[in-house]
Amino acid sequence: MTKTTTLLLFLFSTLLLLTTSLSKNLCHKDDKNTLLKIKKSLNNPYNIISWDPKDDCCTWISVECGDNHRVTSLDISDDQISAQIPPEVGDLPYLQTLIFRKLSNLTGPIQPTIAKLKYLRFLRLSWTNLTGPVPDFLGQLKDLEYIDLSYNDLSGSIPSSLALLPKLGYLELSRNKLTGPIPESFGSFPGEVPDLFLSHNKLTGSIPKSLGKLDFYRIDLSRNKLKGDASMLFGANKKTWIIDISRNMFQFDISKVKVAKTVNHLDLNHNGITGSIPVQWTQLSLQTFNVSYNRLCGPIPKGGDLQRFDAYAYLHNKCLCGAPLQSCK
Repeated sequence: MTKTTTLLLFLFSTLLLLTTSLSKNLCHKDDKNTLLKIKKSLNNPYNIISWDPKDDCCTWISVECGDNHRVTSLDISDDQISAQIPPEVGDLPYLQTLIFRKLSNLTGPIQPTIAKLKYLRFLRLSWTNLTGPVPDFLGQLKDLEYIDLSYNDLSGSIPSSLALLPKLGYLELSRNKLTGPIPESFGSFPGEVPDLFLSHNKLTGSIPKSLGKLDFYRIDLSRNKLKGDASMLFGANKKTWIIDISRNMFQFDISKVKVAKTVNHLDLNHNGITGSIPVQWTQLSLQTFNVSYNRLCGPIPKGGDLQRFDAYAYLHNKCLCGAPLQSCK
């Protein structure tokens, strides 16, 4: 073996050892220490029990890193955890995605240190037993695009500051115990109009008229205690796909309400809506439809999808008639 070959083999071996050594330490040491503190605070749950201090934390399950080897995503879901959200989550300065989901024994408030995560884009804290308010500080996290706080025990009012988020495209607050009105500020989101899900709460009052200026793609206000007029949510020129205002106390005349042809899911059941079903609704392509338990009257227009639904979709109105109900006299 020549001296040149020996030297090349030595250099290759040295480089291999150096690369192997570095690969174990790609994850930033501060992030690794923070993650280990989070693991300890959560009482070493099963799904992340494999986190080993000797390994690169960017390779750990439930963790993702960016090109700079800083932790950008933490997803802890479907586990038996009896704890609160660790305050150390706020010490992952490059975090963009934070998920705590389907953790039935995760309790306490939404951790205030989340306010430090200035790059956060995706926040899902759902299917837990979190309590307390929806924090006002979320309105300060200007990169937030997606917020899901559904299926918790959150209470109090909806902070108006959420309407300050310029990139918000999805807001899900359903299945909580939220009270008070829908904030007036929700009629003036600065960016795109977000999908809005506020169902199964205890919201009261009227819908702000300013919401009528917005073109919601999906909006669900069902199962609250909202009242008054909701007709401003409709419009022939809008691009709405889902609209659900069922099981509230809305009272308005539906007779002249035109619905966007893009609507696929239309649920108005259990309100105090009056008038007759517009003929324009025969132009809709509907997968879900229900106007039962209102005060509607007159013949059900023939055509389109309106006769595709059975009587259940029309029952318990004042004097609706025609297929699929009894014929008009």
